[in-house]
Amino acid sequence: MPAEWERHEATWLSWPKNPLTFPEKIIDQVEHAYVQMIEALAGGEKVKVLVDDATTEARVRSMISMRGGNVQFYVVKSADVWIRDYGPIFIKNTLNGIRAITKWHFNAWGSKYDDLLGDDKVGVEISESTGLRIFQPDMVLEGGSIDTNGNGLCLTTKQCLLNPNRNPKHSKDSIEKYLREYLGFSDIVWLGRGIEGDDTDGHIDDLARFVSQDTVVCMVESDTTDANHVPLQENYETLTEWRSSSGESLTVLPLEMPGALTSVGDEEVEEGRLPASYANFYIGNEAVLLPVFGDRNDDKAVSLLKQAFRTRKIVAIDCKSLVYGFGGIHCVTQQEPA
Repeated sequence: MPAEWERHEATWLSWPKNPLTFPEKIIDQVEHAYVQMIEALAGGEKVKVLVDDATTEARVRSMISMRGGNVQFYVVKSADVWIRDYGPIFIKNTLNGIRAITKWHFNAWGSKYDDLLGDDKVGVEISESTGLRIFQPDMVLEGGSIDTNGNGLCLTTKQCLLNPNRNPKHSKDSIEKYLREYLGFSDIVWLGRGIEGDDTDGHIDDLARFVSQDTVVCMVESDTTDANHVPLQENYETLTEWRSSSGESLTVLPLEMPGALTSVGDEEVEEGRLPASYANFYIGNEAVLLPVFGDRNDDKAVSLLKQAFRTRKIVAIDCKSLVYGFGGIHCVTQQEPA
């Protein structure tokens, strides 16, 4: 599995429309965020957008500034936008550059949302549309639960991958075996728990992300009374203490969490808190899309990513509306390597 910053052929997205995820008062803001994402990415790569029908395609085309042929539409009806988790995970042969696909089972994050289970088949349809060879491991795995440096090192969490609602018949050793055989990982760093409000059971893309082969951005919470303080501190310590079998370590860049987000406009969150995190950024060929929340720590996140990605433009996108649906920029994107 290549690192996200390696050259892309395209980025995949699914246009938002599910009223249970984004109610009427929110959807316009979500669509605006999507337009910003598409336009920022299309300057450097293809953007492949799933739409339910030709009418939706025409409306979306009218909303964006087209970048030649870089924005492409696929009439594939999906239940929701979380293509990172139900879509294909692309792999690449390091010797000859040949690409292929791994399509893992998607069970809507432990069968939490029965109405979204059908998106597992959407992921298969996307995979088949590419014409690439497809491997289908007999294991549940969401793309948001793993992150890689492209050199065999994987980050994940115990809370998610070892959760009995995912793969009750697989042990930790068995799961590691699948990750090694199908994604080419040689080392796996197991973090602990995720952030408050995350209905995915601790996806890594809200916690810690590679920005180079040996450097990780890790979310931290300095407020000791905040529920995120202890699990994030434990994750930070795991990363700083990690050593490979040959003694290599990681450079860990701490990044302060945004403050607790409990509403968007006058829409209150019934569950109490949204999983807002700067770690849910997406690395495109020419731009890094960074979620921001109108928070005092937004500028710190922009500054850190500017240092990490000096040759890419950092595009800050207001994601309060997007995270209302319990996900972010990284959750709704999936890279297809060149």
